[in-house]
Amino acid sequence: MTMTHPARRTHHRRALRSAGTGIVAALALPLAVPGSAAALPASSAPLAPSATTVTPAGHAFTATLSGKATFKAGAVTVTCTTSTSSGQVPAAPGNQNPAGPVSNSTTPATYGSCSTSLPGVSATVTTTGTWGVAMQNGAPVTAGLTIPTGGFVLKTSGLASCTVTAAPTAPATVGGTWTNGAPSTLTFTNAAVPVKVVGGFGCPTTATSSTFNASYKVADTTDPGSQITVTG
Repeated sequence: MTMTHPARRTHHRRALRSAGTGIVAALALPLAVPGSAAALPASSAPLAPSATTVTPAGHAFTATLSGKATFKAGAVTVTCTTSTSSGQVPAAPGNQNPAGPVSNSTTPATYGSCSTSLPGVSATVTTTGTWGVAMQNGAPVTAGLTIPTGGFVLKTSGLASCTVTAAPTAPATVGGTWTNGAPSTLTFTNAAVPVKVVGGFGCPTTATSSTFNASYKVADTTDPGSQITVTG
C-alpha cells in the first residue's frame, strides 16, 4: 500500500476492521448454556423452577455438532464444522432435582475446521478446564454448558491477528434449549457470550460480547439404543 493510493489504503483498513469484528463473534462459540428464564412483568413474582429428572441415570453421553456452528457480527461470519463434548448423567438419586436443574461436569467442547467469510483470515480454537452442563425441565426444556474462566480462546491470523477469550473474568453461561428425541438435541440461537479481545490493527478490542448459533445431537454412549431425556 503506497501513499499515492489513499483510496486503496482506506479500503484495506476497512477490510481489517470487518475481519476483526467477525472474529470476535467466532470466539464466543463455546460458552456456557444454562437455560434462560422468561421475562416477567415487574409486578409478577418469579416462578419457582420445576422438578427435573435426567435419564438414564449414570449413562455417558456425547454431544456432537449437527451441521455448522456459526459466529456472526454484521456481514462477517466465522464457521466451524466440527465440535464435540462428552459427559455423564449423574447416578441416582443425583439425576433428580425436585426444585431445579440437574447438573454435572463435562469435557471442554472442542471446535475444529473453522473458517471465516473473509479471504486471508484463518481461525483456531483452544479450550481448557472443567466445563459443566445443566438441564432444567420446563416449557421449553433448557440446558447448556458452563465454561470456566478463560476456558475458550480463539486466535486469528492473516489479515487480522487477534486473540479472543470467552468468559475472560468469570465463568460464563449462555442460554440454550433442549428437545427430547432420538437423539435429543441442544440448540443455541443467537446466544450472547462475554469476550475480551486483544491484538493489533484490525482487532475489535472494544468488543465485550458476541453471538453464537449451533445445534448439537446428544447420544447415549453407554447404551446406544437409549436416549438422554429430560422430564419432570
